[in-house]
Amino acid sequence: MLEEVERWLRTRSWSVTDRPLYRILAAKRASGSSVSVVLPALNEEETVGDIVTVIRHDLMQQVPLVDEIVVVDSGSTDRTSEVAAAAGARVVHRDDILPRIPAVPGKGEVLWRSLLVTEGDVVCFIDADLKEFSSDFVTGIVGPLLTDPDVDLVKAMYDRPLGSAAGQGGRVTELMARPLLNMHWPQLAGFVQPLGGEYAARRSLLEQLPFPVGYGVELGMLVDALHLVGLDALAQVDVGVRKHRHQDGQALGRMAAAIYRTAQLRLARGHLIRPSLTQFERGEDGFEPRTYSVDMEERPPMLEIAEYAARKVA
Repeated sequence: MLEEVERWLRTRSWSVTDRPLYRILAAKRASGSSVSVVLPALNEEETVGDIVTVIRHDLMQQVPLVDEIVVVDSGSTDRTSEVAAAAGARVVHRDDILPRIPAVPGKGEVLWRSLLVTEGDVVCFIDADLKEFSSDFVTGIVGPLLTDPDVDLVKAMYDRPLGSAAGQGGRVTELMARPLLNMHWPQLAGFVQPLGGEYAARRSLLEQLPFPVGYGVELGMLVDALHLVGLDALAQVDVGVRKHRHQDGQALGRMAAAIYRTAQLRLARGHLIRPSLTQFERGEDGFEPRTYSVDMEERPPMLEIAEYAARKVA
């Protein structure tokens, strides 16, 4: 490991207990900053309501840390929107944000569009499939941004059990993302959960970054932020254990392909020769091929979007 990364691990890797809530609240008052929490959601009716309820109770009603909770629904066919709204979130449909640009499927697309419907100086992203959710996820990653003016982006780190097996979650992280980062961006090798969906950043950084529309958004954001603001502006906070719904092996394969493509574009700013992935499923007549396209689009920095620029002027 690079000496720079060893130093970073000592100075930019914290525990949620390092910043008591009273200190975070005092820093928020002193800075006048506002905090938005965004949950990208697709068919998460079983978990999204509990997450919204915990955040509202702990961080809006008990203490004034979070100023708004926005659930961006990316086309759910279940009751995700109704459950989220009943729990107290403002729910916005992906297709209703910036309708001038037709939406494409993908998590990154939802996160990018969320910048247009939130107001916070600090934007905190939380996946909507978390189970046994704790508000420590929010305070942990928002805290450094409110107390440390030199920090621009904070990732959550945690244990990820796979069923009853401790530490066996995060398979795409270990098999794809971590090798890529260690080989090509060794400054980022200290991130425990580089693909984790729980992170917070200053709006002033997010609005300058391109957003891969799909699963590559987290890796792309880390790499681009490193080049834009430097390693010392990035940090991570240990928030304990993350329990969530796991995807099957083929879905993970598609995720890995999107992440590899995101890395390739940042290495060469070129294009994939064949932007697709073929997988196999056993059918009545043996193994049958299924070919999926790999996300090719990226959204430009939000500062380049006229509607966003007009909002900032207003």
